[in-house]
Amino acid sequence: MKHERLIGDIIKYIRTNSKLTQQELAEKLYIGRTTLSDYEREKTDINFDIINNICKICEYEIIFRNKNTNEEITVDNIKRKL
Repeated sequence: MKHERLIGDIIKYIRTNSKLTQQELAEKLYIGRTTLSDYEREKTDINFDIINNICKICEYEIIFRNKNTNEEITVDNIKRKL
């Protein structure tokens, strides 16, 4: 069975679409380039804070959508409600 890389592919897409090299994004995240490479290849687990920081740096937004109601919640909206 082929292992599907989901989060790694998303991270790589966001980075490349933002025209950043692994080195450039890693420096902005204060991590090593090899660590970012490991995240993209899913060799190392990534935590939500890193994902959120990648999205902020690359100007993407994380949106959670309820399948039943189609309600959308963003990370920023959640922070304001808490």
